[in-house]
Amino acid sequence: MTNAADPAVVIVTARPDPGGLTRLFAAGVPTLVVPEPGAALAALATGTADLVLVEASPAFDALGLIRGLRLKPHLAHTSILLIAEGDPAETRRRGLEAGATDVVLPPLDASDLALRGRNLIALARAQGAVESQAIALSREVERAAAESQEREREIIRRLMLAAEFRDDQAGDHLTRVAGCVLAIADGLGLSEEEGNDIALASTMHDIGKIGVADSILRKPGPLTEPERCEMMQHALRGYRMLHDSPSRLLRLAAEIALTHHERWDGAGYPQGLKGTEIPLPGRITAVADVFDALISARVYKPGWPLERARRFLEEQSGAHFDPDCVAAFLSRWEDVVALVEERPADRAA
Repeated sequence: MTNAADPAVVIVTARPDPGGLTRLFAAGVPTLVVPEPGAALAALATGTADLVLVEASPAFDALGLIRGLRLKPHLAHTSILLIAEGDPAETRRRGLEAGATDVVLPPLDASDLALRGRNLIALARAQGAVESQAIALSREVERAAAESQEREREIIRRLMLAAEFRDDQAGDHLTRVAGCVLAIADGLGLSEEEGNDIALASTMHDIGKIGVADSILRKPGPLTEPERCEMMQHALRGYRMLHDSPSRLLRLAAEIALTHHERWDGAGYPQGLKGTEIPLPGRITAVADVFDALISARVYKPGWPLERARRFLEEQSGAHFDPDCVAAFLSRWEDVVALVEERPADRAA
C-alpha cells in the first residue's frame, strides 16, 4: 500500500502522448508518468506504488527495468503490468519470468486494460493491508513477549526476597554470584542474552534452603552426618519447586538449583554427575557460588582473602570445577575484583 505522498500508479512509456494510458485510471488515482527506466527507478528508489505499468519500447529495456524493480525489497510485491508486442506465448513467458504480475499484448482494449489495472491496484492494496496487519500483530506479539519476560524476572526477584528473609547476607551473596556468572559467561564467549539469563536464574540456586531448619542453616559448628544429609536436600528441593514451571527462566533456575553442587570429577551431589554430564549453567554457577562462599564470612568461618580464594579455584580446576569455567573466571579477574569492591563481602566471622 502506498503512502500519501507516493503515486498509486507509475507509468513508464516512451510514447510522446501518454494520455491514453493515464485515462485508464480514475481521476482520483495519483499517477506519475516517466519516459524511461532511470526515471522510474529514481521515483521508486524509496517510495512505492500500487501499480507500475511498463509499456515496452525499442527505446529501453522493459524486462531489465522489471528485474531492477524486483531487486528492491520494498517493491517485491508491487503489481507490475507489462504491455509488450511479440509472440503471445513467448512474450508472456519472458515477461512473467522477469517479474511482471501480468502481461498484455496489442491490440489494446481500453476497457480490458483498465479492468486489469484496477484489479491489480486492488490486489496490491489488499496485500498491503495484510502486511500492515501482520506488522501490527508482530508488534503485539513482541509487546506481549516483553511483558511475559518482565513478569518472569519479577517472580525471580520476589523469590530472591524470600531467600533474603532467611539469611541477611543472601542479597549481597546473590548479587555477587550473578556478577561472577556474567564474568564467566563472557569469558566463555556466550552471548549477552545467554549470560544474562544464567545470571538471573543463578540467583535462585539455593532457593531450596527455604525448607532447611534454622538450627541447621545457621549452626555455628560442623554439621552432624544427618544434618549434612538434610542440608544436601536443598538442591533437590529447589529443583522440585521450579522444574515444572511454564517459565523458561524458572526451568533454567531449576536446572541450576539441582546441579550447582555437582563436581567435575563426579564426587558432587545429588546425582553424582561428572564432567559435561553437568549442564553448563550448573558448572558456571558452581564456580561463582563457591568463590563467593569462600570470600564471605559465615557463622562457622571467616571470609578468605581474594587471592586465597583464587588459588583454591586454580587448585580445584579439573577436580571440583570445570577447567574451562575456571579459566573463563580468571580471564575476567579484574572485573571480579571490581565487583567485590563495589559489593564487599563481610570477611569477619
